[in-house]
Amino acid sequence: MTTMADRDGLIWYDGELVEWRQASTHVLTYTLHYGAGCFEGLRAYATPRGTAIFRLQDHTRRLFNSAKIIGMKIPFSQEQINGAICEVIRANGLKEAYIRPMVFFGAEGMGLRADNLKVRVIAAAWPWGAYLGSDNVDRGIRVRTSSFSRHHVNAAMCRAKANANYLNSMMALNEVLRDGYDEAVMLDPHGFIAEGSAENIFLVIDGALHTPDITSALDGITRRTVIQFAHDANIPVFERRITRDEVYVADEAFFTGTAAEVMPIREADNRVVGSGRRGPVTELLQKTYLAQVRGERTEYPEWLTPVSEPAAHGERKRA
Repeated sequence: MTTMADRDGLIWYDGELVEWRQASTHVLTYTLHYGAGCFEGLRAYATPRGTAIFRLQDHTRRLFNSAKIIGMKIPFSQEQINGAICEVIRANGLKEAYIRPMVFFGAEGMGLRADNLKVRVIAAAWPWGAYLGSDNVDRGIRVRTSSFSRHHVNAAMCRAKANANYLNSMMALNEVLRDGYDEAVMLDPHGFIAEGSAENIFLVIDGALHTPDITSALDGITRRTVIQFAHDANIPVFERRITRDEVYVADEAFFTGTAAEVMPIREADNRVVGSGRRGPVTELLQKTYLAQVRGERTEYPEWLTPVSEPAAHGERKRA
């Protein structure tokens, strides 16, 4: 079985392209010990005009905002990171890809008081299919409410897509996977619905969309996209506190996320949601999203960044 470390290809690392197997860091890297880092997840899709990245600028802007929130200064500009992401897709000859940029502290010091740390930056890309299974795109997934709550807003800085925050997600997801479910639903510290382990959640009630307001949940870019599609289709959208039992009696429910895209929920805590499969509103928004990312719609052309143009900062390969 091929591991993530044992692959052919190139990774962008601190301004240079590095052979995949050589893109390594020391075991005393600060972020490995304390989780102080930030990352993004993006997708590139094959479109009629070539491979393009969906909402690249928005993802990079959020990466910089996350770094600012946790006190990191990225030693590259947003334009350089955008170029690096395009560069690594071209360098690996990918038509479609999942992309992982990350910023982290190096091994210059140890202990919480370390103040001489350098910020390192990587961008990697690889093929990755449907995160929650291609069979579930139509039929939907089974979810369970986790016993692990989402972070308090003043404990973990929930607007930052920070590495350390995802221990919470990992614990919640593994808990429900062991019991045979596909994904977790997480509550906020007050007992209201927050999100999935790595997705935002929507309910459809009487033809309107309802989604938790942004407190413990991440401000998802796919979430924003789907809300815009709903506005365009004259579907009312309510951002509010949602109780757990509302999921059970909703007409439809679905997750959104870069990896998950738009994923229907057919069952929650052993209760069938709606008809027990993808509903009409979910289907409309799912098909609109997939058409958008694949360049089949004329609306919002600025959301797709072609990767065909060389990066402004040039292409280099580190020995």
